[in-house]
Amino acid sequence: MDTITAASVPKLRVGVRLTFDHVRGIPVLLFPEGVLVPNSTATAVLELCDGTTPVSGIVTRLSSRYQGVRESDVLAVLARFGQRRVIEWT
Repeated sequence: MDTITAASVPKLRVGVRLTFDHVRGIPVLLFPEGVLVPNSTATAVLELCDGTTPVSGIVTRLSSRYQGVRESDVLAVLARFGQRRVIEWT
C-alpha cells in the first residue's frame, strides 16, 4: 500500500505475532525474519491491528486510554511497521 489513510485497515501479517516474553518481562513482535522489541507506544498500536479496525478507530480507542494521541503519530508508527513488512492492509 502506497498511501496510508485514516480509512486504512492494518493487520499483522501471517506468521507475525505480538506476544509477551516472560523471561525479559517485555512485549516482543515475532516474525519469520526475526524479533522486534516495540516500545510501549508501538505495542499499544500493534495490539489494535486486528484486520477489522481502521486507523481512525485505532486512534479513537487509543484516545480513550491516553491523552494527546494524534492520527499522524499512529500513521507514522504503522508506516514504519509496513516498511518492515510486519503489517499488511486489508
